[in-house]
Amino acid sequence: MTDASITVTQSVVEQFTERYLRSIGCSIERSDDHWVVSVPDDTDTEITHGRHTLVRGEGTPEDDSTKRLNPESAFFQRLLREAGERSPSGKLSIESESDIEIPGWIQNGAVEVQGAQFTPYYDRTAIVILFRVGIETVSEYQQELLRAVAVDARSEEHLPRLAESFLERTSIEANEVFAGNSQLAKEEARPLLDAARDLLLDGIQHRLDEIHQEASRAADSEVEEYRQMQQQRIQELQEEHSNLSSKIDDLSEKINTGDEDSRVQALRERKELKSEYEELDETLDELWERRDSGFPERQREIRERHSLDVKVTPLTLTEIEYERGEVDFELIDGNINQTVTLGYGSGIGVADTVRCSACEQELSEHNPIQTISNGLECRSCTE
Repeated sequence: MTDASITVTQSVVEQFTERYLRSIGCSIERSDDHWVVSVPDDTDTEITHGRHTLVRGEGTPEDDSTKRLNPESAFFQRLLREAGERSPSGKLSIESESDIEIPGWIQNGAVEVQGAQFTPYYDRTAIVILFRVGIETVSEYQQELLRAVAVDARSEEHLPRLAESFLERTSIEANEVFAGNSQLAKEEARPLLDAARDLLLDGIQHRLDEIHQEASRAADSEVEEYRQMQQQRIQELQEEHSNLSSKIDDLSEKINTGDEDSRVQALRERKELKSEYEELDETLDELWERRDSGFPERQREIRERHSLDVKVTPLTLTEIEYERGEVDFELIDGNINQTVTLGYGSGIGVADTVRCSACEQELSEHNPIQTISNGLECRSCTE
């Protein structure tokens, strides 16, 4: 799956925050380590009206007027939620452009493109869902990213390149203008949202597996550390148990051989030591039982703390109008010319899979076209 995502870095947080706050009428005084934000009384926002100090990154503890500004801060999360609620849906049109996108298997190949012409045949509609993905475990710092997933509204075809185009056009640096709100009804949007969520989860599954393995190793290490600590405690208690047994034996001998006063004192001390000995016996029995069963309660507690917490939240839905048709690539290889016609879409590029005419391997960025003397032949065939 193409990684159409925005990693939520400090820089992205600050760019988004400044752009959003200014868009709703706030003023910002910037300095190296903090901003002072003034929220007018008539501003429609959840942020308290008045002046606020935003501390960049980590820093001063928060109070009513001082907030941290970083990817995990409550202030930024509230802004993100508010922005999504303010504009939960939109509409964008991606028309055919003068510059045709050349696929990687041609760009990296040995043939040249003499010309390219896109002929649009019909308009299509897709949706792009922008999700916020949060992944966190005790042993892995929290990861926050925004990821876009695009699907065709009619066929539910996955359109990863369209998601990339959407992010390029709607980035903080871009000035893309939306053409109003989405016209999709809820009953139309729901299956598309579910399909996009499934695609998203499939796309991040490998990363989830990696984090899960890292967390499992951290949990195994903690369990082993706990086992060793308990084993050391057992050894210490065994030594104490042995010492108590020796003391009780000495007192028993004193009771048998001493005078009356010393026997009375020895009896009292032996009784106290026997009580300690029995308590220690119970503690050791319990520890041995827990050790032999692998300390199940402690293991469960440790592994629960190292389990993955994955939160996938849809933030916005954008309806995309784009054109589909065919593109003609005029290829030249020495004295040989050939025109290749492929399915194409504005914002999505070449929509067809092309295979080598000799070996049937798929042409790709890593296995590009090498010659057109006998059809489209790949590099693997001609090396």
